[in-house]
Amino acid sequence: MYWFESPYLEIPPQKSPIRTSNLKNRGSAKDSWKPTCCSANNKRCRRQHEDSSLLKFLALNALELSAPASDVLLRSQQCPTPTSPSNWFQLSGHPDAFAPAGPGTIWKKCSGGDERAVYEALSSEPALRDITPAYFRQVQYGGQTFIELQDLLHGFKDPHVMDVKLGTRTFLESEVQNSTARHDLYKKMIAVDPTAPTEAEHKAQAVTKLRYMEFREQQSSTCSLGFRIEAMKFRGSPPVTDLQRVKSTAEVSDTMSLFLNSRADVRQRVLSRLMEIKAKLDQSVYFERHEVVGSSILIIYDDVKVGAWLIDFAKTRPVPDGITLSHRKPWSPGNHEEGFLFGLDNLIRVSIPF
Repeated sequence: MYWFESPYLEIPPQKSPIRTSNLKNRGSAKDSWKPTCCSANNKRCRRQHEDSSLLKFLALNALELSAPASDVLLRSQQCPTPTSPSNWFQLSGHPDAFAPAGPGTIWKKCSGGDERAVYEALSSEPALRDITPAYFRQVQYGGQTFIELQDLLHGFKDPHVMDVKLGTRTFLESEVQNSTARHDLYKKMIAVDPTAPTEAEHKAQAVTKLRYMEFREQQSSTCSLGFRIEAMKFRGSPPVTDLQRVKSTAEVSDTMSLFLNSRADVRQRVLSRLMEIKAKLDQSVYFERHEVVGSSILIIYDDVKVGAWLIDFAKTRPVPDGITLSHRKPWSPGNHEEGFLFGLDNLIRVSIPF
C-alpha cells in the first residue's frame, strides 16, 4: 500500500491508476539524497537539497537527459551557498547533456539535428515565443556545444510538474529505414510481451527496427491517443516515472485528475493554456512544414502560477518540398505525419472531465 504524501494530496491507492513500484523504498531513497556535508539535525540544509534536487531532476528528465551525470551536474554535493550553484543530480538520459547556467537559464547539449535552428525559427514567429522556452545563445563548454535556454521552473515555488510526450510516433522515419531484422530487438520485445512476435518472427528470432518501435509505441497511449504521460512530480514526493503502461483513456484521465489534485481552478487554467498553444500551432507556418517528433509539453503549477510549454526539438525536421502537414493524419512511411496536434487535441479532451 503506497500513498503520495503532500500537503495538497492524499489519495488512497485504489484511486490511483499508476504503478508505484518506484516508491517502494521511498524512505531509503530520501535518505540517500541527503547532502553529505549536513548533519542529521541540519533540517534546513537537507530540505533545501531535496526541494532543489527533485525539481531539477524532473525538469532535466523532461528535456531528454541521461545517466551518468556530467561533472558539472555532480559538482554541487554540498549545501548551497551564495557563491555555489543549487544542488543538481541526474538519474537518466545522455551523459553530459546539461549544465546549470545563470539564474533562470539552463544549458542543453546539442545532440543530433539542429535544435538551435529550431529555436531561432520559433522565436521569429512572435505568436510562438511564449509557448516554448526562450532561446538565448549557443555556448561552448568542455569541448561541447550547448544552447542556453530559459529554465521553465524559475519563478515557481515547489511546483507540481508533468511531462507529456506528444505524437503518435516518437521516432524519425530515418531511424527505421533499415529493414534488417535484429535479434537484440526481438529479445527486447519478448522481454515485454513474449506473445508479441509473429510466428515468423519467433522462428527467425529477429524483428526490424520499425516493427520494434511500433510495438513499443503500442504499449502506452502514444498510438491510441497521440500522447503519453512520461513523468510527473507532486509536491513533497519523488518523481513518478513508471507511467509507460498508463494507456486507456480512463487511466490517462484519472492520472491527470490525480496530478491536478481535483483543483478546478488549476484545471481550467491548464486547459486555457493548452488551447492557446493549440490555436497558435494551428496558425503556424513553421509547423506546417516541419515534423515535430519526440517533443513534449511540460505542465507546471504551484499555489500561484500555472504554465505549460513545448520542449525538446532535437528531432524536429523540415519536410520535403510540396508537403504540408496536418499533424493529425495517420502516419505512413513517406507522409511525415507524426500526430502531434492529434495528441494535443486528445490531451485537451481527456483533461476536461474530473
